[in-house]
Amino acid sequence: QVQLVESGGGLVQAGGSLRLSCTASGTISSINTMGWYRQAPGEQREMVAVIINGGSPLYAGSVKGRFTVSRVNANLYLQMNSLKPEDTAVYYCAADDRRILTSTPKSWGQGTQVVVSS
Repeated sequence: QVQLVESGGGLVQAGGSLRLSCTASGTISSINTMGWYRQAPGEQREMVAVIINGGSPLYAGSVKGRFTVSRVNANLYLQMNSLKPEDTAVYYCAADDRRILTSTPKSWGQGTQVVVSS
C-alpha cells in the first residue's frame, strides 16, 4: 500500500513558475513508476509527466520543454516553468508497482490545485 501527498499548488500569473512536490509513504520499495497527472474542469484526467524506473522521463507534448519531473527516493517533483492559462488544473501524483505508462495507476494523491491567470 502506497500513500501519496502533494503540495505546492497555487495561483500564478502566466509566464510564471511553480514547483509541485509529492511524498510517498508505505511500501515505497514497491514503486516502479511515479508520475504527475492533471484534470482541468470539464476535461478528462491526462498524463503530464512520468518516470519509470530504468527509463527516461516521459512528457505530454503540451508540457515538453516547460516542465521537468524528477524523483528522489520517496519524493517526486514537478518544476513547471512558462506556465500558461491552459495549465490550470488539479494536479495529481500517482504511483504504480508496475513499470508501465498507464492512465490508471494504482495509487493516487488527493490532488493540488494550480491556477494560471492570464
